[in-house]
Parts: sequence; C-alpha cells; structure tokens
Amino acid sequence: MIEAKGIYKSFGSLHVLKGVDLKIGKGEIVSIVGKSGAGKSTLLHILGTLDNATKGELKINGEAVFQLNAKRLAAFRNANIGFVFQFHHLLPEFTALENVCIPAYIQRQSETVAEKRAKELLDYLGLSERLTHKPTQLSGGEQQRVAVARALMNRPAVVFADEPSGNLDSASSQELHQLLFNLRKDFNQTFVIVTHNEELATMSDRRLEMKDGLLLQE
Repeated sequence: MIEAKGIYKSFGSLHVLKGVDLKIGKGEIVSIVGKSGAGKSTLLHILGTLDNATKGELKINGEAVFQLNAKRLAAFRNANIGFVFQFHHLLPEFTALENVCIPAYIQRQSETVAEKRAKELLDYLGLSERLTHKPTQLSGGEQQRVAVARALMNRPAVVFADEPSGNLDSASSQELHQLLFNLRKDFNQTFVIVTHNEELATMSDRRLEMKDGLLLQE
C-alpha cells in the first residue's frame, strides 16, 4: 500500500536520507526506531507528503504522490493520510468535537455528516463525555486520543505517528499503544510510527531501525 524507492533528502551538504527503500502493506503496524538525528522524522514527513524528497519515488495506494501538483497533493493528503504528533497540535479555542471535525470541513463535508462521524470516533475512543471540552480541560492522554480521532476522521489509508506516546505518562502510553492495535483489529488501519518506545516497537508487526540515513534490515 506504501512503496518508497531510493528516497534521498539533503539540506545543503547535509545528507539526511541516503537512499531509503520501504514497502508497507495494508493493515500493518510498522515502527521505525533509531537514535536522534538518524533521519526518522525526516523520513516520516516525506512519506506523509509533508516534505519533499531530494530524489526518489513514493506511491501510496498506487498514486505516485511526488508527481502531484500542490493543490492535488493537499487534497490527496486530506483524503488518504492521517497524522498524530507528540504534542497533539489541537486548536485551543475549539472543543474536542470541533477539533476532530476539521479534516472533514477541509473536505467540504456538511456539518451534520462531519459531527456524526466525529461523535462515533470519540465514543469509540471513550471520550463521549468530553465532546464540548477544550484541550486545556483534557488530560494529556485524552488530548492524544482526540488527536487520534482527528487523524481517523476522513478514513485515511494510513496514519503516520511521530513519537505519539512521547509526551505521555506510562499508563497513558500503554492505553494509547493498545488503542492503535485495537484500531488495526477493528478497522484494518495501517500505522507507520516513529518512536523511542521499545515496548511499542516490539509490539509492532515490524521494527525497522534507522541509522545514518538508512533503514537497516530487520
């Protein structure tokens, strides 16, 4: 479902990615580990179409995404890709429900359709009593579950997660890790996760290690 070939990324004379090849199937949970500076987040941002590669090829669901213009790429990203980051990135002035609805509104879905889907997701994630709460009224674990709901809003082909439990306590981390596997079991959701959490990496279907801009063999 994801196929990357020869992904290079340079910033001037600094070569961050040095020819990464990667294939990921639908419903897989793949963790990418490695020391800081190895290129993990850079790779994740390129796979998620948030950044451009210096050279290489990337197909997601058969679409050669590097060949799309900016407008078509933005529409593709909105429809096919979800993101979960370490620091939630929820909009503080909006409620949990409103935050989750944002990707659907970008897709020009009606408020009725968007809110129905958002409420279903928040209920699934155990947040049905927190719909009208703003981020500051939620715990860190609850904020991250709202972020997961937002990532799932448009039924993406893949969710990219960058240190999703890095800002959570151990109990909230374990809850989040279990949630990801429940989502795969219930919805066959694909996840690609950059993490320093060895427990999460070990639970994953595949644990890939990045070193000096290259993915090592499993």
